[in-house]
Amino acid sequence: MSKLAIHGGDPIRTKPFPEWPRPTSDLKDAIISTLENDGWGVGSAAISRFEEQFARFQDAKHCISTSSGTTALWVMLKAAGVKAGDEVIIPPYTFIATASAVLMANAVPVFVDIDENTFNLDPNLIEDAITEKTKAIMPVHIAGNPADMDAILAIGQKHDIPILEDAAQAHGSEWKGTKVGALGLGGIFSFQTSKNMSAGEGGAIVSNDETFYEKCFSYHNCGRTKGGEFYEHSFLGGNFRLNAMATSMLMPQIDSIFNDMALRDANRQRLDDAIGQIDGITLNGTYEGTTRQANHIYLTRYNADAFHGIPREKFFKAMQAEGIYTYMGYTPLYREKLFVTDVDEYPWLKGYDYSSLSMPVTERIADEEAVWLKQNHLLGDAQDAQDIIDAFEKVTSALRTSPESFQD
Repeated sequence: MSKLAIHGGDPIRTKPFPEWPRPTSDLKDAIISTLENDGWGVGSAAISRFEEQFARFQDAKHCISTSSGTTALWVMLKAAGVKAGDEVIIPPYTFIATASAVLMANAVPVFVDIDENTFNLDPNLIEDAITEKTKAIMPVHIAGNPADMDAILAIGQKHDIPILEDAAQAHGSEWKGTKVGALGLGGIFSFQTSKNMSAGEGGAIVSNDETFYEKCFSYHNCGRTKGGEFYEHSFLGGNFRLNAMATSMLMPQIDSIFNDMALRDANRQRLDDAIGQIDGITLNGTYEGTTRQANHIYLTRYNADAFHGIPREKFFKAMQAEGIYTYMGYTPLYREKLFVTDVDEYPWLKGYDYSSLSMPVTERIADEEAVWLKQNHLLGDAQDAQDIIDAFEKVTSALRTSPESFQD
């Protein structure tokens, strides 16, 4: 193996990976068509078309577009009946919005540890966290890798608790051949810049439940009701609507995502076949019911014991020097300053001490093991994938054979 770039050698890669988000002529044409021929907001045909087609794409009956994935979470929680002081079970290994949306609904996030093999909410730990205040369970399909929906749905049915899916990263992911999102009462998606479908910002809620859908409509649209008067307001809703320009950007991506998913699948397989052979790097697992992942993030685990105890951060620096940007990703949400709570601001959290929480799997994954690659690394050709493989092999070989060179 040649000398590592971090030690003065030539890097594996010097050119960037494919651009994301990706401007196309189809996106430009769609925006211009709406700009010139359609309404830009309420009543726009572009919004209705997108909602109909995205619902169909996600194997759902209904879709409501929203201003962001975060607002979609709040709307979904309220439409599911979550009220002040209620508890919502969520994983601590996810983006902050999963938890902050619960707080914005005046409810209590109850963290349950994750499964080390998938980084998803561990269904074996959920029932111990259920109390008489539990009003929803919200699994996250982390990195577009479906949570164990059979187990989680069974728990929800047993305890009569709705299952709400945070599918922000899971566009096109499948559980037993059905796309995620509407497997429970409802689910949300994000169209923020990094997501596999992007409008810069935006979100959506999908569901097969008519009553839930109509409540989501009200909470996202100033408390209005389907079929009601324009100035009739039945709920304390917000203006969380998505504008027509954003939906116009998303429409062509409902078609292009099929090719993107096939490309991500192929490059994921290339990486798995090679990186899975490296002692000390563990591929992220899936549940038996998973029939497709979105591959929003390529996740692996680093085992320092296989590399003479050299910490993951030195692996990151060496990989980044080779032109492959690996990084740690999330930290446990309950460590965020947000949860050093002021009971004057969050009185419904009185008696909850997040500082005392310790979730060993989440902490080990976050602090020592998780290795992330962004989804645009999977949108290149076979040589791009080979560069990633070569960097993994080059750096791990050096860690194993020349540990002294990584000492400070």
